[in-house]
Amino acid sequence: MNRTQNARPAGSAATVRAATVRAATVRAATVRAATVRAATVRAATVRPARPADLAALGEFFAALSLRSRYLRFFAAITPQPAMLRRMCGGVDGVDAVIALDGGVIVGHAMAADDAGPDRGRTTDIGVVVADRWQGRGTGSALVRELLRRAAARGVTSVTMDVLHGNHEVVAIITSHWPDARAGRGPDCLTVRAPVPPGPAGPGHGRPGQDSVGQLAPGQGSQPCRSSSASSRTSWEREPTPSFR
Repeated sequence: MNRTQNARPAGSAATVRAATVRAATVRAATVRAATVRAATVRAATVRPARPADLAALGEFFAALSLRSRYLRFFAAITPQPAMLRRMCGGVDGVDAVIALDGGVIVGHAMAADDAGPDRGRTTDIGVVVADRWQGRGTGSALVRELLRRAAARGVTSVTMDVLHGNHEVVAIITSHWPDARAGRGPDCLTVRAPVPPGPAGPGHGRPGQDSVGQLAPGQGSQPCRSSSASSRTSWEREPTPSFR
C-alpha cells in the first residue's frame, strides 16, 4: 500500500521535462526578440535633414497615424510642399534632423531659433516619430542632437508646445529637464527649459551642417503659438509626472 501511495504517477517525469523545455523555449524566444529590438535601434542613424529629403519626408508624414499627426501639428494635417521645404531645415533659422532605418525616415525633429528672454537666444522645437518606432528612444535621441546643435549656436533655452493630455511627451520633458517650467494656455502647455552648454565654434550645429550618429537603444499662462509648425511635439509613451 505504501509503495502505491508513494509511487509517482506514470508520465509525471515526462510532463515535468516537457514543461521545462517549453519554459526554456519561451526564454530563448524572449532573448531573441530583445536582441532583434536592440539591433533595430542600433541600426538607426540621425543626421541633418536636407532638401533632397523632401519627398521622403512627405511619405513619412503621410504614413503617420491620425493620432501622431494630431499631437504633432495640433490638427490632423499632412504637411504640404511649402511646409515640407521648411522642415528640411537650412532656411529661416530652422535646424532639422531626421532618424533613419535602412535609409527610411522613422523620425523628424526641428528647431526654430528666436530672440529669448534676458537677451539670450531660444529655440522652439517639435518632434515626431513613426508609430512603430515610438517608445524605443528614437525621439529622445533626436532631441539630444537638436539640443547639441542648438547649444553650439549659442541657444540658451528651449520652448515646446504640448497639447493638454499628451502625457507621453510631458513625461519625457520632465525626465530631460527637471527644472522645466510650463505655462498653461487654453489648448496646450508652453514649456520652457534651459539648454545645457555645448561645443562652440564653426562647424557645430549650424542649420544644414552635416553630423551623423548612432541612436542608442533606447508660472503663468501663455497662449500657444498655433501658427508655428516647429512647436509641436509627439514621440514616446511614458508615465505621467507633473511639472513643479
